Amino acid sequence: MHESETYGVVVLGAGPVGENVADRARAAGLTVAIVERELVGGECSYWACVPSKALLRPVLALSDARQVAGARQAVSSSIDATEVFGRRNRYVGDWDDAGQADWINGIGARLVRGHGRLAGPRRVAVTTPGGNVITFTARHAVVICTGTRAALPDLPGMAEARPWTNREATDSSSVPGRLAVVGGGGVGAEMATAWQGLGAAVTMLVRGSGLLPRMESFVGEYVARGLTHAGVELRTGVSVVRLCRPVADGPVRLELTDGSEFEVDEVLFATGRAPLTDDIGLETVGLTPGDWLDVDDTCRVNAVSDGWLYACGDANHRALLTHEGKYQARIAGDAIGARAAGKPLDTAPWGAHAATADQHAVPQVFFTDPEAAAVGLSAEQAQQSGHRVRVVDVEIGEAVMGAKLHADGYTGRARMVVDADHEHLLGVTFVGPGVAELLHSATIAVAGRVPISRLWHAVPCFPTISEVWLRLLEAYRDAGQRGSQSTESAVSQ
Repeated sequence: MHESETYGVVVLGAGPVGENVADRARAAGLTVAIVERELVGGECSYWACVPSKALLRPVLALSDARQVAGARQAVSSSIDATEVFGRRNRYVGDWDDAGQADWINGIGARLVRGHGRLAGPRRVAVTTPGGNVITFTARHAVVICTGTRAALPDLPGMAEARPWTNREATDSSSVPGRLAVVGGGGVGAEMATAWQGLGAAVTMLVRGSGLLPRMESFVGEYVARGLTHAGVELRTGVSVVRLCRPVADGPVRLELTDGSEFEVDEVLFATGRAPLTDDIGLETVGLTPGDWLDVDDTCRVNAVSDGWLYACGDANHRALLTHEGKYQARIAGDAIGARAAGKPLDTAPWGAHAATADQHAVPQVFFTDPEAAAVGLSAEQAQQSGHRVRVVDVEIGEAVMGAKLHADGYTGRARMVVDADHEHLLGVTFVGPGVAELLHSATIAVAGRVPISRLWHAVPCFPTISEVWLRLLEAYRDAGQRGSQSTESAVSQ
């Protein structure tokens, strides 16, 4: 059975990014069909952001309690993994997407379940679970919001080993006795934190020299110390070269580049992401299946004529972060609406500037112990971009009373990277307990290019960890008064 329908906008992928595109396009008065082949709400809702943080929060709460005298004495037993898994299940709706499907219907968009593929310009063919095919024609835009999948290295024994990816790491409900985590990025560090806290004996295998390599180097050092203190065995400078799982439910033997071997009950590969664009019909519009999609600052795909194809979120590879994908989706949805109405883009709610171009203000948080948070450029990135910078660091636990009250023996660091010529922030980094909630103030300062002279008038409350802002400004002032090399990269360690 074959049907044909026409909508203003057709969206491939009903994760948080696709949902936001649909919402903004509907707000602009356009008809919308949104196609999903798995669960409405996508990877973030069921196998990434939401379940991972649900697993992490009890672990971090227990760690917080143990860092405060009086509360420490009240911690009399180990974590209850069964209760943690039950809490996680509630936050993912027991992997039932009925509520999110109802939300899509509530905004007046049509939800279509099935596998959608481009079938030429402005056309999407959807194969439904029942085998029917519905062909949609888009008057104004098709938007690809298909996200990514875990990228697994091609290693001998990989298939037989049946490794965990982020999906198994977030939806499993039994604690392995021994878990190897391969990869030192955000997913690896967070999942090592969670599963060690839940009772697994965790070994991290990191190819590079440290953790979280895209952040300031000191961040990975703090997080590594935290993981080691929690009991994680951290091995750097090694990679897996072979896996072996002779018995289906037996242990996995790993062979490493240093010649060593060891056994674990499960192995998690957190070694990057690949775009889910290999089976969505890109070849029918002259694009290469499996590629990332290059877009302009309103998320239109550059290589497709007539400007009808858009790509938002992970698929365009600008920033593999849910919040950035949703941000792009709002921009794209409003741009599609403005163009459909024949209006200039400066009539859209975000104004004259295509906000996805402001990639200097991308924020990210990792809920490790301690937490790691950053926005904008690191010192090295700023210098490589040609900026003349001044960098100041503050040891949070030594300088901020709110931090001392937050945790006995609080350890953490804040860094501010300042454009020395224009005296506004290029980047800010925090590492320490409870710093995730500091990040939005930094994001506003970086995105808004708020002058240092104005930041002095943003008064932090006493005694909060936010007083670190005052300490950073004082360090910047004092460095300037000392004539601190001006500095084309003076760092106060």
